[in-house]
Amino acid sequence: MANSTKIVICGAGIAGVAAAYALAVEHGAEDVTIVEPGNPLSLTSDKSTEAYRNWWPGPDWAMTAFMNRSIDRIETIARATGNRINLNRRGYVFATADAGKIDFLHTMARTAETRGAGTARFHDTASSVYTPSPERGFDLALNGADVITDTSLIRRHFPYLAPDTIAVAHARRAGWLSAQQLGAAMLEAGRERGVKLLRGKVVGIDADARVRAVHVETAGERRSIEATHVVLAAGPMQKQMAQLIGVDLPIYAERHHKVSFADTQSAVPRSAPMMIWLDAQHLPWSAEERAALAEDSEARWLLGEFPAGVHGRPDGAHATLVLFNHHGDAVEPEFPLPEPPPHCAEIALRGMSTMVPALQAYGGKFSRPYVDGGYYIKTRENRPLIGPVPVEGAYVSCAYSGFGVMASCASGELIARHITGGALPDYAPAFLPSRYQDPAYRALLDTWGDGGQL
Repeated sequence: MANSTKIVICGAGIAGVAAAYALAVEHGAEDVTIVEPGNPLSLTSDKSTEAYRNWWPGPDWAMTAFMNRSIDRIETIARATGNRINLNRRGYVFATADAGKIDFLHTMARTAETRGAGTARFHDTASSVYTPSPERGFDLALNGADVITDTSLIRRHFPYLAPDTIAVAHARRAGWLSAQQLGAAMLEAGRERGVKLLRGKVVGIDADARVRAVHVETAGERRSIEATHVVLAAGPMQKQMAQLIGVDLPIYAERHHKVSFADTQSAVPRSAPMMIWLDAQHLPWSAEERAALAEDSEARWLLGEFPAGVHGRPDGAHATLVLFNHHGDAVEPEFPLPEPPPHCAEIALRGMSTMVPALQAYGGKFSRPYVDGGYYIKTRENRPLIGPVPVEGAYVSCAYSGFGVMASCASGELIARHITGGALPDYAPAFLPSRYQDPAYRALLDTWGDGGQL
């Protein structure tokens, strides 16, 4: 890139770090500065389940292609670093006890295949050849998904799932990694190529017809950084950041919490995949607990139906992570994060125990659960915004909902190509902020369907 190009990235979360990495390491940008008021990769990027998948709903192939590219790039980093990022490929297992969902799983697998997620395989007999995913490593040749409807085969390979589990879909190009190590590897490589990290708060951006400078408050002083290009990658603060250049982004925030607890009884096997329960449920309470809750007007809601989608996975040698996003109200982001709602940890554990009954041994009581969380910043259809905005030289990389870690490597590449004029991939138009100006796209939003959130 020309020496006169000066790029300022506002935000050192995983999206900002990935953009800096792609610009400096892969495109040779010589003047890249990341501005971040706190520690890199600390506001929301370290609060995820750190999982990834190429298994995405429609209404087209764009998200699947985008994630396949991102996973390709994540695997490249894993190989280059001796798998410093602890990438595995255990997969996602979607499970149900509802026979009515079998056709849904078949359709989902076939549709995913047509969109580029890989071959759909079906196992409806005990003798069917099903290959389990390895506990470690990421070089398994299988992709696509295996749909198992023979219950004896399910019990053989997933004995820890609820005994009434009647079908599972095992998406194969999926698993998890260390988000912190992925971000650190990209940041270190970027800094070796001259990327600068400035601790400070962006308080203004000079931008009339085009971007000229970023104003930063640092160490009690205000300074200006000349900029020809600005990337807004401020995570939960993105809406306010964009307003500094007069851009109102169609995004909103949801607060989500993650529960981690010491699984001292190894209820979740250490070799298990990511598990997702597809059925709505009533939490498993004892008769005595039900009676007590029924008499408590403030807690009676805990007896109601909870939505599908509780999910979790083993974490290291002794812990288990659980997320149960049974709320989804739009909120204004605030930090420090407010206290989690009452019963958050117990709801998550009990909800997960419907899918993994061994967790019921804890009886809702487990030692010192750790609850953290962050914000899902989303568009209406749960697709990101990546690309230029109507101010010349300004770009956004945001609205990654709960999939920022898995999307980061493709998003950084895409922003870098927008800035450098490189060839754009076929999926690039699907993520442009300008897509909402297309009447056909706006009409499509009314029938969009599932946005793929877990």
